[in-house]
Amino acid sequence: MEFACSHVVCDWRPDKPDNSLVQHQLDTRTVVEKGEDPPPVPPPRFRKPRPTSLPLPPLPSKASRDHLSLPPPPVPPRLDRMEVEKGLKANFNVVSLNFEKLVDLSGGQNPIFVEIIHLSFAIHVLILFPETDEEFFEKPIVCVKCGAALSCLSSVQRSVWLCEFCGTENTVDDGVVDAWVGQRPGVRGDDLYLPNRSEDDYQNLEDTLVVFCVDISGSMSVTTEVTSETGSPVYKSRLEGIQNALEGALMSMMQQSPQRRVALVTFNDEVVIYGDGTRPPLTFRDWALVDYDHVWKQASDYSIPHCIAETYHHLIRTIKELREHGATALGPAVLASVAIASKYPGSKVILCTDGKANIGLGEMEQTSSQSSSPLSSYFYKQLALESVRKGVIISVMSFKGTNCRLADIGSLADVTGGRVNIVCIETVATNIQSVSVDNVLATGVLATLLAPDGVYFPYEDENNHKLVREIGNVTRGTEITFQFAVKPEFVDVLLQKKTLPFQIQLSFKTRDQQKVTRIVTEQRPTTIRSRIVLGDLNVAVLGVHCAQLCASLTMEGRVKEAKKHLKTQKDLLKQVGKLRPIQKEECIYGNWMDTMATVCHDINVETQILSDESAEVVYQMRRASSTSSSIRGDYAELAKAARRKKGIMEGVGKMDV
Repeated sequence: MEFACSHVVCDWRPDKPDNSLVQHQLDTRTVVEKGEDPPPVPPPRFRKPRPTSLPLPPLPSKASRDHLSLPPPPVPPRLDRMEVEKGLKANFNVVSLNFEKLVDLSGGQNPIFVEIIHLSFAIHVLILFPETDEEFFEKPIVCVKCGAALSCLSSVQRSVWLCEFCGTENTVDDGVVDAWVGQRPGVRGDDLYLPNRSEDDYQNLEDTLVVFCVDISGSMSVTTEVTSETGSPVYKSRLEGIQNALEGALMSMMQQSPQRRVALVTFNDEVVIYGDGTRPPLTFRDWALVDYDHVWKQASDYSIPHCIAETYHHLIRTIKELREHGATALGPAVLASVAIASKYPGSKVILCTDGKANIGLGEMEQTSSQSSSPLSSYFYKQLALESVRKGVIISVMSFKGTNCRLADIGSLADVTGGRVNIVCIETVATNIQSVSVDNVLATGVLATLLAPDGVYFPYEDENNHKLVREIGNVTRGTEITFQFAVKPEFVDVLLQKKTLPFQIQLSFKTRDQQKVTRIVTEQRPTTIRSRIVLGDLNVAVLGVHCAQLCASLTMEGRVKEAKKHLKTQKDLLKQVGKLRPIQKEECIYGNWMDTMATVCHDINVETQILSDESAEVVYQMRRASSTSSSIRGDYAELAKAARRKKGIMEGVGKMDV
């Protein structure tokens, strides 16, 4: 867990204007915490009488008396304070969860107790050894009410643990507590639980699957002028670009991961599953294109037994024989692809298309409006959730200059942890190779974030101190941010506690299907807004959170709220810039905000229509990350996407990153 602020700001309000001042580190004023007694008044110091032998000071003249009566000159403005404008103000209570780090379990292990030094802190690993029957070594002790785990912050008196998150009394065994708490001193706990596993749980790391789901409808015959290897101009169709890109991706995969499995699915007015090219294809047409259960069952039963080293030539021959014609049964094709990949958690589906779904499941109504029907949106959202449950990542690629309703089908990638890209003939090969790389770190990830009773998470469905989020797959660079706040009626109570606990519980499966639970607990001091040190704010966490939150609000149609957040964060970044030099990464966060501001400005507030170009930018913003490598990668993608949309982030490509 990484926090944007060193303290929990208890008096932040989302619905009230704030005219408070934020102090700089050099401000030495004494500030009394609410609830404390003021310091005693110092005793008066009596001055000795002046000797009578000294002359009295002269009386002030009329001019000097007039001067004394004038008001003092105004105090020059201080750059070490910030006055927040009226309206929605910045919330410094933001926590970032870097899942790439949280699921990284690298290090050796001993049978009973293992201490791994990793990421600059100690991880304590307890597993059940065959000679002992104490279950507590393989699973945490949790509160019966809120589910918080016993940690180094817990206090146990006379076999009773008073939960520090909800206040519930829990009875625990003294012997267990002595062993438990005695091994975990300090203000931060990081505990790993590895339950027993059987041989059936094991999965070969090479058993993951890549499914290429390719559009071969009539529109894929559209050609574009490109430069040949000899330097002369030639015309190449979209399908030819995809075919060349797939051949390159298969060659790279065979050289780097020869045991990996690859399958091919195509769609036009019918869906054809070629699999690994070694079996007769399976075709869906007519009524089958609208039967969800039929497509799922038939596709999931279609086996992919061979690896790319055995099927490379079969797949290359099949790809070269593809021809474009017909309509676009996109929905059934993605459904079939997910069903095939669902047998291998950690697998990927790469969808390449250039048009709207106009036949079968997920069909988008042909109306004068560009807005999609609720039924088609529901289909893609439900398929995305099913993919998360099955451990499948979907990436979506469309072609420049087309209208695929990327705002709808892009949700497949957004929810599952994939990417959304608009490509052209020249870039499609690079993008396909990039998204097909095996970068899955964990599957079935479930995150539970706990704060003390009285704290809540704005913009989340749960209006209490416990937040549960199904993450699904975790790839490199996966980072999610949340903001939290204190309910008004709990401000005084929580301020008196001085520190507040936070806990993240993470359940997931490693690539070899080992079930793991990791629990990180730490505490943060409390304060009020007027005591926050502006120069010490973590701009990286705030910037990523702003990008992710505003992108989410935009996709939900809450454009006005997104605009307010963008303005508040941009003003905050300006104030930070007055106190210290802005780092290069922080400049990139500012560019992200400018990009989102332009996207919000271009959206029709009444219809809430997002063009494909705007949807691409928003979805890429949703997966923003604060790690150095991810910042540069995300920035490069956003720069390309922004240049494709007229008026977005003008001149963004000139910045050297």
